[in-house]
Parts: sequence; structure tokens; C-alpha cells
Amino acid sequence: MNDEGGLESEYHDGDTQVTDATVEERPLSDIDHPLTPARVCILIPTLEEAATIGSVIDDFRDRGYENVLVVDGDSGDGTRDIARDHGARVLTQSGSGKGQAVREAIEHIDADYVLMLDGDGTYDPDDAETMLEPLTRGYEHVIGNRFARMDEDAMKRLNGVGNRLINGAFGFIHGANYGDILSGYRAFTRDSFERLLLEADGFTIETELAVECVRQGIETTVVPVSYRARPEDSETNLHPVWDGGTIILTLYSLAKTNNPLFYFGSVGVTSILTGCLLAGFVLWQWIQYNIGHEIIAVVSAAAILLGVQLLMFGVLSDMIVTLHREQRRRLESVRREIHGDRER
Repeated sequence: MNDEGGLESEYHDGDTQVTDATVEERPLSDIDHPLTPARVCILIPTLEEAATIGSVIDDFRDRGYENVLVVDGDSGDGTRDIARDHGARVLTQSGSGKGQAVREAIEHIDADYVLMLDGDGTYDPDDAETMLEPLTRGYEHVIGNRFARMDEDAMKRLNGVGNRLINGAFGFIHGANYGDILSGYRAFTRDSFERLLLEADGFTIETELAVECVRQGIETTVVPVSYRARPEDSETNLHPVWDGGTIILTLYSLAKTNNPLFYFGSVGVTSILTGCLLAGFVLWQWIQYNIGHEIIAVVSAAAILLGVQLLMFGVLSDMIVTLHREQRRRLESVRREIHGDRER
């Protein structure tokens, strides 16, 4: 993958190469669908997207995707009415937040495959086949990398820096390089989604999806997609600083079950270093001025002991998680073999 969001035409995922193929505008009958459109549900979570939702739905229906589900967060600008007028099924979510909308929507989807994107017009429906193609080769989750073909004014500088920091933190903490974990353009099998344990309600849903794919061993790949600037009459629901901080905290908290050595180890190392600094201060005061700080010395010893215990707990937890992953892989292999035998 490209460094720092640079442009490249080829993307690699392990030993598998995904080539960036340009989808030309052509008549519907000539579109090379990797999956029968009837097997795909286009899922669009929305909130106040009246300015763009109609054209987004029309573009997908023009490409043969008739099964379009819009899950709306009780917009007050007529988003739902516009979506219905353009032929989409519309569901008003019972809660709030994009994450809750996605979880609720799955209960209303019968299709085998789901292509999810935002309704703000920033993602290109012409990339639909590029997104869906890896699912025909055994992948279960596909992420569209916005940095591959991004308009110059599609993302503010602060957002771009934040995205790269978050992607770097994800790779460091969770040990996988997905290029653009905050991308809202996703394709996945309904079966793989049902295996994920998702709790996020807001914009952290993309982060949780990426972490769960790593934790659950979901076969995931990344493909290049276009990313356009929002239309001037379409306002974003994202708050960069607040949502960015929430995403970082989510990445760290999810490490508790996905990378416990990092989670407990980071706290343990911090505790040990704090204890050592306090011990150094006590020792220096005693040698230099013959002044004892018994309470600080006790706190120092407690911090060091706590840090060592946390490190030990992290190592043991990491061993348990590793064994659990291996057992899950074996069970999944057996499940696929049984499923394959039934299909034959």
C-alpha cells in the first residue's frame, strides 16, 4: 500500500494483489457485475442527507442494484421521503448514531452480501464492482481506501492528519495494516458481519469493524476507491476533534480483548516508570539532604509492584487470546468444510 496516502495503482494484502481497475461509464447491460445485483443489498445510513441521497440511490439503481436500504436517524429535512421517491426501502432507526443504525439494519437484510456507504455523495457508485469483486474470491470484508483517489478538497488538512495518526495507531496496537480504517465504503458478507461483536453507536463503528475483523480472523482486504468532496449544500455530521479523540480511546479500549499485552503492558510500564521516578527522588533526597520520604517510598514500591503484576497479567492474557484464536480458526475451518459439503 502507499505511504502517507500517496497514489498507487496496485494494492497488496499478504500474498494477494488487488489491482485498481477503472470502471468506465457504459450502458447497464455492459456492466460486468462480479456478483448478481439481486444478491447484494446497498446499505446507506443517513442523517440530514436530503441534498445528496436521491442521486446516490439513482446511481446504484442505474447500475442494476435495486435492493437499496436507507436507515435514517430521524432526519428533519425530508431525507426519508426523497429516498422512498427514488425507490429505496427506508427504515427509521430506533436509536441514534451510525453504529446503532448499521447494527439495526442487518436485521432487515436478507441478501448474502452488503455494500455499505454514506449517503453524502462522497463515495462513487462506479466503485461498487471493485468493492464487491474480492468477495467472490473468498474475502469476507472489503475496505475502500479513500486515499487512493481523493479529490484535493475532499478532506481538510486536520482530518487528513488525524486519519493517518489513527491508522498508524491501529496498525501499532492491533497489528494489521488496513490503510484506511475510517473509510465508510465497506463490502462484506452478511454471515461475517453476524460473527462480529459490535457495540459502537456513533462514528466509531468503522474503527470497531476493523478491530473485530482482526480479532475474529475475518478475511479482509483493501481496494482503492474514489473519494469526492461533499457538495456545498451538504453539511457534515462529523466533529473532527471530539470524534477523533473518541476513536483513539476506542482503539485503546478494544485492545483489552484483541491485544491484552499492549493494553495491560502499557499501563504496567507506565506504573513501573512512575515508581522508579519516585524511588529515584526519595533516594536522591536521602543521599543529598539525609531526608526520608517514607510515604513516597511506599507509593513508589506499590507502583512498581502493580506494574510488574500488570505486565505478568498481560503476558498470561496474551497467551489465552492466542490459544482462543487458534481454536476459533480450527472451528471456522470445520464450519466451512461442512458448509461446502452441504452445497455440493
